[in-house]
Amino acid sequence: MKLETAKQKVNIRPVQETHTPIVNVLSKIGFGILYFVLGIIAFLQIYPLIWLIFFSLKDNQEVFNASPFSLPANPKWENYVTVWTEGNISLYFFNSVWITAVSVILTVISASLVTFAITRMQWKFNKLVLGLFMVGIMIPVHSTLIPLFNFFLTINLIDHPLAVILTYTAFNLPLTIMILLGFYYTLPREIEEAAVMDGCSVHRIFFQITLPMTMPVISTTVIINMIYNWNEFVFINTFISSDKLKTLTVGIQNFIGQYATDWGAIGATLVISILPILIAFLFLSNKIVEGIASGAVKG
Repeated sequence: MKLETAKQKVNIRPVQETHTPIVNVLSKIGFGILYFVLGIIAFLQIYPLIWLIFFSLKDNQEVFNASPFSLPANPKWENYVTVWTEGNISLYFFNSVWITAVSVILTVISASLVTFAITRMQWKFNKLVLGLFMVGIMIPVHSTLIPLFNFFLTINLIDHPLAVILTYTAFNLPLTIMILLGFYYTLPREIEEAAVMDGCSVHRIFFQITLPMTMPVISTTVIINMIYNWNEFVFINTFISSDKLKTLTVGIQNFIGQYATDWGAIGATLVISILPILIAFLFLSNKIVEGIASGAVKG
């Protein structure tokens, strides 16, 4: 009895790990080195944008005579006014905005409908249709230029914005569907089954239940499609010839002449063209990471 009583009085405490001063110092040095390396990487990522802004404030004399890494001696802010008023950049900017917006909306809605039909409906050829869409990822863009040009020429869509919008939508659909698939597989079916029990139609289920739940991954697909459509050059240069329908990527050629090139104006145009994508990414960056993380794991 006395032995058992003595055992009960013994207090067993967990062993606490003690960090010596040397371990703490090494840990701080390690974190310091890590932050230093990450700072260098961040600077290397941001520096091209900073260099482009300085480049856009120079004239041709500074571009060719001064060091490429030097600051502009007399910043030429009038370069921005020149490209916006005299270079038709305002028109090209507007064309880029509405063509990109229409293409992105059409692509995301179409891809969402296709993904909903493949993952939520049981029909005979759903796997075959999915495979046909995935094959589209393997088709090189440049191999379709001549067939598409002949096709649009036959139906009188050359030099028409609809040719560019349809092309952007078709080429972005496979990748958008692939991104949406991973997220749709993680959505619980119980919510949709409950809606069916309440008499909800398929259209209402998609637009009022499923589509709102996929907003994180839709943000990811929106920014990916936006970047591609905004920066695309080959299709817009092939299918569009009228100056009034050109976008920023093609309109920048106006400042490249046979005998002279205004490099400061080109730099200002590039800065203007970067701003919308940069702003969109800053506002949607959290949604992009959330959408990618949610769609990466099935289950």
